[in-house]
Amino acid sequence: MLAYSVIMFLVAALLLACSIAIYKGRTNLIHEYHQTKVTDQAAYGKAFGKALSVLPVSQFLSGVIGLFAASREIEAAAVAVLLVGLAIGIGLLIAVQQKYNKGIF
Repeated sequence: MLAYSVIMFLVAALLLACSIAIYKGRTNLIHEYHQTKVTDQAAYGKAFGKALSVLPVSQFLSGVIGLFAASREIEAAAVAVLLVGLAIGIGLLIAVQQKYNKGIF
């Protein structure tokens, strides 16, 4: 599980950097197609950055749990934390898209 934890930490760092950049106003990191109907770019960037930050947090927690994986149950808990975090993060991103872009696509 050490390799799993290292991968989780690296991907979490990359996504966290992206979410911070988007939160600070770099909405050009989001595909232009997903911003077609957005009128308030600043608020959209802040909301999207906050929603996106859930993903690296869940990946980081999953990686930490994976470091202590001495049994199959703990490994399953690490994957469960990752999947729950991904589901919550994707749900929040969909909510932001519906609010600011008047739809997902």
